[in-house]
Formats: sequence, C-alpha cells, structure tokens
Amino acid sequence: MAVFIEPQQMLPAPELIVAMTGSNLAIGTLLYEPVKIVLDNQSTTEVVLSISLNGGSSQIQWKTFSAGEALVLDDDIYTLPKGTIFYGNGAANGNFSISYMYLNRT
Repeated sequence: MAVFIEPQQMLPAPELIVAMTGSNLAIGTLLYEPVKIVLDNQSTTEVVLSISLNGGSSQIQWKTFSAGEALVLDDDIYTLPKGTIFYGNGAANGNFSISYMYLNRT
C-alpha cells in the first residue's frame, strides 16, 4: 500500500499584538490552528499570559514571561484550537506579540 504525503502550504496569520496597561487584556484570538507560534514579550517588565479555550468563560494562567522573553512553539502534529484566546497582564511598559503560521489544507 502506497503512502502519499499531501503537499501543504504554511501561511502567515495576522499578528496578535497589544500594549500592556497593568490590567488583564485580550491579546487576540487564533483565526487558524497554528503549527509554528512565537510568543514575544516586547515590554520591559514581566507579563502573565493566560489562555482561554472556551470563548473567554474561563482562563488558564499558563506562563509568566520575563521582560524581553520570547518563546517559540514549533510542532506540526499538535496544535492549539482555532478560537483560542490569549490574555496578557503586565505593567504599561510595552507590547506583547503573538505571531503564528498555519497550514493551508485546501
């Protein structure tokens, strides 16, 4: 039995970015299922990142990013679901950015 690999294109999604204010803010919602994602604290203070998988009804505090810390998640098999909402809480000293790539499966 032959195994065929379906060619797929990796495409960029719009960047999710927000300036921190000292309050819990929605950074943005995933429009696609990411295969590569960059989480980037561009501020000069720590930012607490939370994730909601149910439209914002509840949030999971996931990671505290140090000032200037970035994290790359690179996985072509496992992914976060479309519609995942990211929240950030940090002092008003810069932005938090989420950039990601997704597979065009059509």
